[in-house]
Amino acid sequence: MLLTLEGLDGSGKTTAWEALREAYPEAVFTREPTGSWYGEAVSRSMRDDGADPLAELFLFTADHADHLSRVVRPALADGNLVVSDRYSDSRFAYQAAALAESYLAGGRDPLEYIREIHEAFSHPPDRTIYLDVDPEVAAERAGATNKFERVEYLSRVAENYERLIEAEPDRFVRVDATQPLPAVREAVIDHVEEFVAES
Repeated sequence: MLLTLEGLDGSGKTTAWEALREAYPEAVFTREPTGSWYGEAVSRSMRDDGADPLAELFLFTADHADHLSRVVRPALADGNLVVSDRYSDSRFAYQAAALAESYLAGGRDPLEYIREIHEAFSHPPDRTIYLDVDPEVAAERAGATNKFERVEYLSRVAENYERLIEAEPDRFVRVDATQPLPAVREAVIDHVEEFVAES
């Protein structure tokens, strides 16, 4: 089973991921961007306010493809629970927001374009926990340290996440990330217990 944690920067995803590591020590825990050289290229691009959004999309996509081949698919083939802090939905939401300010031939919808690219090779998540927080709160928590953490940008990202949730309501579970952290952790663990019991 592939379980993913999604949400805006500052939503508490990594805290929830770490809590799940304690609750499920036998599972495979991973994240995107990865620590590979592909992921390092992504991190460099994220720090560059002038990076071309289309080029950046394909850096993220290359990192995702490598992540699938090295970590996700082998772990799933071995029957493991895989928990990823960010996955393809982050690409859809974040890079579509960046491309919205750029260019796509024929007036194509950036989110749908990115989804089409991934459909050819990606492994879709079985369940996704979305940690829900307002863009203003997310930007304040994240510290707006890079271009992806600013309120205006996060507002577009949040709209894209809502589109994804609307398209696949059975896959997503929404957790109120404005609650105190212990309550968020408990809610995430409870949902994962339900998913594992169902699988």
